[in-house]
Amino acid sequence: MPGFIAQQPNGLFCRFSTIVDTVTNINMTKEDYISLCKNKFGEVKGEQEALDVLDHYLRPFQDVLDSYTPLNDPVEEFTQRLKEMGYDGPFEYREEEI
Repeated sequence: MPGFIAQQPNGLFCRFSTIVDTVTNINMTKEDYISLCKNKFGEVKGEQEALDVLDHYLRPFQDVLDSYTPLNDPVEEFTQRLKEMGYDGPFEYREEEI
């Protein structure tokens, strides 16, 4: 699953896809994330994978903000999802200069 899991400001989890450069799942409980992995990898391997990610590879929420691009998700919609995830800080997308 190309992407990463981050803990949202409201304490729940989101999945950020590095394929579409935006969040694909928000407001997941630990059990929701385990279920997502079980559906992808099977019962045993999925649970092991989910717990390993949550224990060792959880990324800071700032990575969600830093990794987003509006190619597949308009800024307005992404900003709305940020609010749904409990983020109340400033967000302004700025293209990097090359």
